[in-house]
Amino acid sequence: MAKYSGFTTKTSENLLLNAGAFFKNFDVENDTFALAVESGKLIGATKGGGEFSAVPAIRQVEVDGVAGRAKGLEVIDSWEVYLKAVVLEIKKETLQTGLCASKVDDTTNKDYDIISANAEIRLDDYIDNITWVGTLSGSDKPVIIVVENALNTDGLKLTVQDKSEATIEMTFYGHYTQDDLDTPPFKIYYPKTISATE
Repeated sequence: MAKYSGFTTKTSENLLLNAGAFFKNFDVENDTFALAVESGKLIGATKGGGEFSAVPAIRQVEVDGVAGRAKGLEVIDSWEVYLKAVVLEIKKETLQTGLCASKVDDTTNKDYDIISANAEIRLDDYIDNITWVGTLSGSDKPVIIVVENALNTDGLKLTVQDKSEATIEMTFYGHYTQDDLDTPPFKIYYPKTISATE
């Protein structure tokens, strides 16, 4: 009896492995993984990894006499784009990022920095990008997913429990900008295949 499977000799070269790492304001053109870590762009260690989603809201144009979906009559109304990370490493910056609109008072108390929320979201609260960098099994270069103009609008949710470590789940939503309303706010950088003759 014949067996059918998507498994081929190329399968082992096209696997995204492990949880990867999340960065703030990663510069794809100039940053390496090590440089981004060294310059403080790494959000921190994660537990339970994360998730990327880019889902279009598609509207089917209805036409009299057409009994169902018609080719060419679907319209994308919007994109819902996010990168989600379950962050294990709780730093002052992590708490600030989780709150999305916040400030830090580092002068009032000699022992503590005091983090508090703001009553409004300012333009400088948006992060230029949140970027996931992950290992592709068949490449020396990573897969890089960039969500632009990112903001964690779900707020700060710090989960604590016995016999475990605290985590913060953050969902960074991408946002359009006034000067580019046509381009969904994300990019996926996938390494080019290197042929055997190179």
